[in-house]
Amino acid sequence: MKLTGDEVKHIAKLARLRLTDEEVAKFGEQLSGILSNARMLEEVDTSNVEPIAQITGLRNVTFTDEVQPCDLADKLLEQSPMPLQDHMIKVKNVF
Repeated sequence: MKLTGDEVKHIAKLARLRLTDEEVAKFGEQLSGILSNARMLEEVDTSNVEPIAQITGLRNVTFTDEVQPCDLADKLLEQSPMPLQDHMIKVKNVF
């Protein structure tokens, strides 16, 4: 499949690229070659191939959240230059 100069310019516009006429000719040949290689994949018989999303067999690993006591909470709160209120750092109103 040979791309025309207008098609290459349209692709360049979509990619927000400014191309000279020489670049349009150069990239037109290169893109046409890439598309020709991709067309070869249409000839491959995949009728007996099961569709898969990935091949490693890995699955998402999740962990349950567990609340654990923190002995450092009081020490961390003492470090705050902001005032404390009800064992929390008091900040300015958001609204």
